[in-house]
Amino acid sequence: MHRDGWHLTEDIDDFLGRAGPFLRARPDLHTMALTVTETLRTQGAAAYGGRAPLLGYLVESGEVRAAFHRRTPGLLSPTPLTPRQAGALAARLAGPGHVLAGVGAEQHTAAAFAEAWRRATGATPVPRAQRVRLYRLAAPTPPEPPPEGRARAAGARDHGRVVRWCRAFTAEVGEDFPADDAAWPGTRFAAKRFTFWETPDGTPVSLAGATPMTAGHVRVDPVYTPAGLRGRGYAGAVTAAVSRAALAAGARVVVLFADPANPTSTALYQRIGYVPVAEFTVYDFS
Repeated sequence: MHRDGWHLTEDIDDFLGRAGPFLRARPDLHTMALTVTETLRTQGAAAYGGRAPLLGYLVESGEVRAAFHRRTPGLLSPTPLTPRQAGALAARLAGPGHVLAGVGAEQHTAAAFAEAWRRATGATPVPRAQRVRLYRLAAPTPPEPPPEGRARAAGARDHGRVVRWCRAFTAEVGEDFPADDAAWPGTRFAAKRFTFWETPDGTPVSLAGATPMTAGHVRVDPVYTPAGLRGRGYAGAVTAAVSRAALAAGARVVVLFADPANPTSTALYQRIGYVPVAEFTVYDFS
């Protein structure tokens, strides 16, 4: 093992060889790091635009205690850090002159790193208004009463609708999505499996995606129902169906993110068995 301190690398195999056991020990808290690094491992840097990501891990007393990834360009995404660890990371990155667009992490970690980066570089951290809450499935509970219809796996004939609904979802949550459908393979949705809830006549009314299983965990993302079809229980039904399918396939941990400012979605996920784990936020650096 390396000496104590933060270690930077662009080699995904080196990173996973050192930090993989640490990340796999808490797949719920480390869900983003696990899915991003698995994509890099299997598809290479081309999966995120062909530019090598920046990766790093913190060694303390001979053990990895924290890690981060940053796609280029993109936000720095560290695992939970203490203020001391955040300060050491900011100093380690600022020394060689790394430029960061911002940081997205568990809320206390994001705040600590934003302040440390301000001290180290003079950049002004600007918090985004929107936060997300991480949930973990604890006791799967089917919606009661369930809406009419059934879950159906999306197939090749559904690709156009999947792309349209993912585009609509990203527009609602403030994410970018390519205007050209041909750019789909480069989006964060391309590797996911999608499921529709459809009415008895076969009309799709809601959509849920799921990441490939990594380190025994699956993340449900996105969940989308067109505006005119909301409030009928479709989102809860399709989320519960995808969650059950993940468990049946062998997942030990199933997680999802939701907007804590949306009481409808937060109540929905808790009714079907999800419990809060942590809140995440983003700071942009001017």
